[in-house]
Amino acid sequence: MLLNKINHIGVAVKSIEAALPFYKAMGADINHIEEVPSQKVKTAFIKVGETTIELVEATSPESPIAKYLEKNREGLHHICFEVDDVAACLAELKKAEVPLIDNEPKVGAHNMLVAFVHPKGNNGVLTELAQYQK
Repeated sequence: MLLNKINHIGVAVKSIEAALPFYKAMGADINHIEEVPSQKVKTAFIKVGETTIELVEATSPESPIAKYLEKNREGLHHICFEVDDVAACLAELKKAEVPLIDNEPKVGAHNMLVAFVHPKGNNGVLTELAQYQK
């Protein structure tokens, strides 16, 4: 199997700072905030038990998140699966003619290699594939 586990659930927000009080009040562990220049976003990773929530805020009007929020409300944005080899997953998806957003992996948060699958390729769900670099 190419999918190892769910790495995180992405939530699009206009402001990470405005979104954090809910998680802080509920005792969640806000364990990492960083900017990801390649994606033009700022992210906050929040541990909730065994699950990680990623809050994603645009840092530029050209960001995919900014464009998403122009058309949609804040809320669930994507699901991320951890994989051993993003490039191999993309090759399998291309063979299966699954629509992709990214044809090649790029560097994302935590210096992971990431690529996105178009929602049309997974029943309307924007899907991220992520690989820890060794």
